[in-house]
Amino acid sequence: MFYQQVLAQQPKDKNKIYSLHEPDVYVIAKGKDHKQYEYGNKVSIVSTKDNNIIVGVVSHDKNIHDSKTLDATITHANSNRTKPIQQAVCDRGYVGVKEVLGAMIIHLRKPLRGTIVINEIKSANCVKGEQP
Repeated sequence: MFYQQVLAQQPKDKNKIYSLHEPDVYVIAKGKDHKQYEYGNKVSIVSTKDNNIIVGVVSHDKNIHDSKTLDATITHANSNRTKPIQQAVCDRGYVGVKEVLGAMIIHLRKPLRGTIVINEIKSANCVKGEQP
């Protein structure tokens, strides 16, 4: 029985059940101080640059690195468009990938210290009464 399997599982067991209503849930290690782990499924979303219209959504069955999800994600988004994607802007989780299916990958970078953006953020925090 399903509930007996949940009751019998131990903390170090492999293939634990994390959700009673969604059997495909798994642990995603984030490594952040405030939230080290999340439970769920990894999803990749593709939207247009100007209007943020979603043109592709892919759910991944395992917690694989972001750079390995781009191929399936761009393939799915291209199937919903008339023209293939030529450029894709990705966050720093996709570092290491330069091109996928003819689409050039552009990585967002963290603003450098001392730049105008950082100085504006610091001054805005000071106005709110926070320390930079």
